[in-house]
Amino acid sequence: MSPTILVVDDDEDILVELERTLSKRGYSVTTTTSPDIALGRATSEDFGVVLSDLRIGARSGIDLCERIRAACPAVPVIVMTGFGTMEAAVETLRAGAFDFVTKPFSPAHLDLSLRRALDHRALSREVRSLRSRIDGQSGARGILGRSDAMGEVLEVVGRVAATGATVLVTGESGTGKELVARALHDASPRAKGPFVAVNCAALPDALLESELFGHAKGAFTDAKTTKKGLFLEATGGTLFLDEIGEMPLTTQAKLLRALEDRKVRPVGANHEVAFDARIVTATNRDIESRAAEGTFREDLLFRINVVHVELPPLRARGDDVLLLAKVFVRKFAERHGKALMGMTDDVERRLLAYPWPGNVRELQNAIERAVALARGDLVVADDLPKRINDHAPADILVSGTDPTELCSLEEVERRYIAKVMEIVGGSKSEAAKILGLDRSTLYRKVEKYRSDSS
Repeated sequence: MSPTILVVDDDEDILVELERTLSKRGYSVTTTTSPDIALGRATSEDFGVVLSDLRIGARSGIDLCERIRAACPAVPVIVMTGFGTMEAAVETLRAGAFDFVTKPFSPAHLDLSLRRALDHRALSREVRSLRSRIDGQSGARGILGRSDAMGEVLEVVGRVAATGATVLVTGESGTGKELVARALHDASPRAKGPFVAVNCAALPDALLESELFGHAKGAFTDAKTTKKGLFLEATGGTLFLDEIGEMPLTTQAKLLRALEDRKVRPVGANHEVAFDARIVTATNRDIESRAAEGTFREDLLFRINVVHVELPPLRARGDDVLLLAKVFVRKFAERHGKALMGMTDDVERRLLAYPWPGNVRELQNAIERAVALARGDLVVADDLPKRINDHAPADILVSGTDPTELCSLEEVERRYIAKVMEIVGGSKSEAAKILGLDRSTLYRKVEKYRSDSS
């Protein structure tokens, strides 16, 4: 069905012209000269976009825009105005309008604005659908976050979940890469199929190849039976290859061949077997630098990096720290039989100030410890791990003349890198540009300071 546009203007001639123009471009059009009727229909019918004039008789299109956005926030509003001033633009956008177009406008310009609004609405629906699926999962598998950084992640996941595209998930250890892989699986047409995960760094080289591709009976000493391997175990579902950056080069070559041919050859077998599984990979390494150094195949990187999802570190997610902490407090209070109401303001300040080198996994462990130690009805600062209470902020302030308040150049560098990473939302590429470092150098420094603080 073609999207239906609700057009609101007090000029009947303009309504007739807009209905004719938009109908030629494939839209269904409903028109009205009454803001009250427009509001009633917008809240009771499923319009793709509302296109409203800035002035509707004695009424303001801005007022109508605000009322529609309050009643049905999913419907984008585009405001038409004959006053092409910055003030008019700011006024419409502050009212929650998706866009504004200045009269007289070309049909192509108006069509472009409408298409963008419709695409935005469709994408918002996908993201809401994904969020609802994720929110319905258990705490161990749910993705929580209201920050812009996590909103971008969920947007990409929502757009790609229904496809069969191979996805590479990157991010620091503990950011929740497997959660993203599970979300992709659960929101895909393969949701009823198996989700099979393997940590490529946890298995010896020879065993990893056998686990992935399977083996024939008698292929090696302990191969007493035929094993079909994880690629075939995941048929109809998703195969998640975690820590793919640690995979040996010989196995990388075989993985590339499997991905290109959609077939695997079990170890010791003389035939190939087709598989049908969506592949999602993840790494906490700077895999592009490893490819440049020759420790990871560049052609395999291109093959697995069809869609890239970069998870932000927890320190770049703002108040998500408190959202997650409150969820963890409730979870562990119930698990350990504690009647806790929450955390003190002091605890919240300390959680926000700490950089969380171990990310969400570290936060979860810290909160479980605090809940276990809590004696009252609130988690207090003394319940937190010492490293969180003793943490010095990343801001570099030099005031006064007390030598005990000064720090080493290495500590200054650590704090500055942490601050830059926080400001750019955890993007190593952007941080490297600002710091004047190549990605591999920045990665080594971040890893060093993370290990030093753990």
